[in-house]
Amino acid sequence: MVIASTQNSTQKVSSPVAPPSDSRERVSAGFKGLQDRICQKLAEVDGVGQFEEDQWTRPDGGGGRSRVMKQGDVFEQGGVNFSEVWGDRLPPSILMQRPEAEGHGFYATGTSMVLHPRNPYIPTVHLNYRYFEAGPVWWFGGGIDLTPYYPFEEDVVQFHKTLKDACDRNHPEYYNTFKRWCDEYFYLKHRQETRGVGGVFFDYQDGTGELYRGPSQDGPAAKHSKQIGQPKQRSWEDLFKFAIDCGDSFLPSYVPIVEKRRHTEYGEHQRNFQLYRRGRYVEFNLVYDRGTIFGLQTNGRTESILMSLPPMVRWEYSYAPEPGTPESKLYDIFLKPQDWVNWKA
Repeated sequence: MVIASTQNSTQKVSSPVAPPSDSRERVSAGFKGLQDRICQKLAEVDGVGQFEEDQWTRPDGGGGRSRVMKQGDVFEQGGVNFSEVWGDRLPPSILMQRPEAEGHGFYATGTSMVLHPRNPYIPTVHLNYRYFEAGPVWWFGGGIDLTPYYPFEEDVVQFHKTLKDACDRNHPEYYNTFKRWCDEYFYLKHRQETRGVGGVFFDYQDGTGELYRGPSQDGPAAKHSKQIGQPKQRSWEDLFKFAIDCGDSFLPSYVPIVEKRRHTEYGEHQRNFQLYRRGRYVEFNLVYDRGTIFGLQTNGRTESILMSLPPMVRWEYSYAPEPGTPESKLYDIFLKPQDWVNWKA
């Protein structure tokens, strides 16, 4: 038992309760179901594109099913993947964070998704919810974030309010903490800008300790987490429900945006800007993304890991948007952390 000091009180930090004996079977079924529901609705929304499925096996243990849509009416390319892998050797990225897991076999599973629409007025969106277990160590993690090119305030507000509703059904401080964590995580340090307008992100949630478990102890997420103190211990069941609830909030948060913007006219200028901004997506996923790093370090299927990259992209040397343009508005307003739930246009 460890004693932890917070701004509000001094509380005991309990050890995480052991997961149920059928934890692996339940999270596997839960994340497969999430993949099924998302794919069914997205195919219906697109109307033309269909998901092609590849089932694959990992030589070191495990496998998955990758579903990719290409050249749809809405989605130029999109993938919704499920994977579950296991083995005896933990990857370095895990041991750096949780050294107490060393010496144990591991199990990891999750559903991940990236959609790259053709129309620049529809945002790219990313989702990932996952579970990890190694001996006495287990946790849930994941999140969702929105990356617009020509954003509308009402779309971003609706997206964030839908996520907040899902979070609030599980804990009153989840959104307030995990929204800040998302702004911190999806940040390109070498560009000094966020990837998009954020969403929610969490990791290493085992029901104990403070909500924030990230590296930036002086950042807004850590400060808020310390301010609210250590919440009441949450169970494996609580966190499993939270992960699935967050996953199921994707469709009502994103599909209305697609339906409103899919017929917005655009030209070569807007398309070129979209392709340029897609370059930021590539930079983040290849430099910072934990899922990409974990997948490559565990000898995952490369095609599925890099499914998140867009089919077309461009880079331009020393680009800067013209003042007063929609492109500059993206940089001046939307690529800075905002309180979107309480946004006043």
